[in-house]
Amino acid sequence: MPTVGARLREITRRLAEAGVPSPEADAVVLMAHTFGWEPGEVRTAAARDDHWPGDGDDLHPLDLDLLEARVERRIGREPLQHITGKAYFRELTLQVGDGVFVPRPETETVAQAAIDAARASGPGRDGKVRVTDLCAGSGAIGLSVASEVDNAEVTLVEASEGAQVYLRLNARSLPDGVRQRVRPVLGDARRCLHLFEGCADVVVTNPPYIPPDGVPRDPEVRDYDPPEALYGMGEDGLAIPRAIIDEAARLLRVGGTLIMEHADNQGPALRAFVERSEFWADARTEQDLTGRDRMLIVTRVGV
Repeated sequence: MPTVGARLREITRRLAEAGVPSPEADAVVLMAHTFGWEPGEVRTAAARDDHWPGDGDDLHPLDLDLLEARVERRIGREPLQHITGKAYFRELTLQVGDGVFVPRPETETVAQAAIDAARASGPGRDGKVRVTDLCAGSGAIGLSVASEVDNAEVTLVEASEGAQVYLRLNARSLPDGVRQRVRPVLGDARRCLHLFEGCADVVVTNPPYIPPDGVPRDPEVRDYDPPEALYGMGEDGLAIPRAIIDEAARLLRVGGTLIMEHADNQGPALRAFVERSEFWADARTEQDLTGRDRMLIVTRVGV
């Protein structure tokens, strides 16, 4: 039987030939996931060029078949997160799969902005900060806020029944004290005022914003992320984001904050849209960790 290192190199080569962007990292994850190891254990065993534990005697042939099947799925550019069923986002391990948008690392900065806004808003009379996550998907942003802000009550609005399955699973996986402050609801982010009895202190959203001619090049996104989570409608992809901005004006209290993720070339258009409205002030564009324009942040004002 090949050594751990030889198997890792072979899988890495095959993934690279298929155009997978991070072939070695993905090979490590696939091997660790299949054999119940930690990724660090795979890397250590590969570096030593160890033989498999027990010289492979304790590896069932079905395990090797399962590894091969998973490698073939990744060669076909199925997202790694769909194969493992997991996506890591900030402090959370989220369940993901077919029908839900896989959260991206750049969205972690959007979550951080929402966390900062929630902490800065100050508690209401009941000691709570009310946060609304629109187009919540797997719950990555809203559940992060609930997990990292002790007095945040978070409502997560998602229109897709398929995504709702994962949203509710991820909400139920939180510790009891956090789970009690989370409310997933099925609803359209453009028309959801009826779902709320009070105003929000913070509204955060990662809406669909890709224009119709901006079909993603990566098969993992183009072929597997739900289209309704990608394409924002209208020639510029901003029809849905603009409608959500208008709804957020109804959801937020005066002085509340809206945070919206967008593509790196959409900041000027979204700032121009809110600056034409009497409901918004102090619009600014913030960057992600790569320095790309990533989000609109704007304050709700009185009229």
